[in-house]
Amino acid sequence: MRLLLFVGLIVAAPVSAKTYDLPATPQTVAWGHYDATDKPVLTIRSGDTVIVHTLLTSSPARLEKAGVAPQDVEPALRAVFDGVPAASRGPGGHILTGPIAIEGAEPGDTLEVQIRKIDLAIPYAYNAFGYGAGFLTDDFPYSRIKIVPLDKARMVAAFAPGIAVPLHPFFGSMGVAPPPAFGRYDSAPPSIHGGNMDDKALVAGTTLFLPVHATGALFQVGDGHAAQGNGEVDITALETSLVGTLEFVLHKGEKTPYPRAETPDAYIAMGFDDDLSNATRKALRNMLDFLVSVKGMSRDDAYMLMSVAGDVEITELVDRNKGVHVVLKKALFQAQ
Repeated sequence: MRLLLFVGLIVAAPVSAKTYDLPATPQTVAWGHYDATDKPVLTIRSGDTVIVHTLLTSSPARLEKAGVAPQDVEPALRAVFDGVPAASRGPGGHILTGPIAIEGAEPGDTLEVQIRKIDLAIPYAYNAFGYGAGFLTDDFPYSRIKIVPLDKARMVAAFAPGIAVPLHPFFGSMGVAPPPAFGRYDSAPPSIHGGNMDDKALVAGTTLFLPVHATGALFQVGDGHAAQGNGEVDITALETSLVGTLEFVLHKGEKTPYPRAETPDAYIAMGFDDDLSNATRKALRNMLDFLVSVKGMSRDDAYMLMSVAGDVEITELVDRNKGVHVVLKKALFQAQ
C-alpha cells in the first residue's frame, strides 16, 4: 500500500480482500450523470478490486449506420439502450458503470483508485465530430463519424492507409458523486468530483486520488478511449468499450480539494474551468498545495520549481469545463 500523497489514516485492506466482476447492464449503469442520491449497484471494502465492464458512448443504430456489422454490436450495448428508461438518462450522454460504494467512505475522505489493468473489449473504435461540438465548430459545421479497426495484438489502430495510431487505453470518465448540492450533475464537464477528465495519463499503472463528497463515495467509470491526443479537439477520442481492473483504497480523514494522479514516474495536479486561464490557475495552485503540504517546500520554491521543471498541458478543450494538468517528474525528488 503506497503513502506517496497522503500521510494520515488509511483504512487497511481486509485480510480477505475480494475481487468483484461488474458487468454493464441496464441495472448497473448511470446514463449521463453523477448524483449523490443514486443507489450503489455494488458495495465493496477498502482494498477490494473490481473488474469493471464499460460501454462506448454511441447507439447501436448509429454504429451500424457508420459501418459496424449488426453482429459486431455488443449485446450489452443493445440491452442498455433497450432497457434504461428515458427518465433515467441524462442530462449528459455517457454510459457509466456504477455507482460503486466503498464501505466507510464519508465526505472529507479521499478515495485512491489504483488502475491495475485496462483491456480492449471490442476490435473497433469510433471518432466523430459535429452537431456544434468540438473546438473548431466554425471550420467543421457538419458531422462525421469514422469507424477505426483496433489491432489488439499489435496495440495499434488502423486509422487510415499508412497511419497506425498506438493504443494507450484509458477511461475518459472516472469520478465519484459530487456534493449533494450539485444535484444530478451532467456527465460531460469535469469538476471537483473528477468525472469526464479525458486525461490520457490515466492508463494502467496510474493511481487516481479523488475527494469524497457523499457517503460511500459512489464511484463511476466509463467513456473508454483506446487512444487520445491532449486536447481531444474534435470532442471524441478513439471511443471504445473497455474492461478495467481497479483496486480501491480509502484514506480516512485525508481531505484533498481536487482530483490528483500519480504515474510511476510523475505527479499530476489537475484544474477544470470553463475559462482556460482559470483552469490553468487551478492546476498550478493544486500542484503548489501538493508541493507545500506533502513535499515540505516553501511556496516560493514550489512556484519556482513548477516554472523550471514542470509541464503545463491541456488535457481537453471540449467538455465545457476545459481541463489542464501540471506534471512534475518524481526524479526531481530522488534526494529526498
